[in-house]
Amino acid sequence: MTDPADIDVLLVEDELFIALDLQETIEGAGFHVVGPCATVVEAEAAIETHAARFAAAVLDVRLADGTVFPAADRLHAAGVPLLFHSGHADDAALRLRYPSATVCPKPSAPDALAEALRGCAARRAA
Repeated sequence: MTDPADIDVLLVEDELFIALDLQETIEGAGFHVVGPCATVVEAEAAIETHAARFAAAVLDVRLADGTVFPAADRLHAAGVPLLFHSGHADDAALRLRYPSATVCPKPSAPDALAEALRGCAARRAA
């Protein structure tokens, strides 16, 4: 069985303090963080390099250079489970576009977010 610390999770969040808090939560859940990426451009570069290894992706919707959807579309097409963590997310629209996505409103309790992330990673492993 793979050690979760060897499993990468993409973190896309443009607010520094939230990104640092999320990184701590993800690492506390036993995963390795790729990022945080503050822009769509940074997220796309990380996807280009690491997409096949991502167990999941934690995504904010609104970023400094636009919405996360171009990156989310690539991740979704690659079979990477998506966990949207955003204060600007329209749950219904996200679930229509990404039916298997997990949506956690911002802010979410770290324990709830970690549990949701573990569920995403388990879906990817299955």
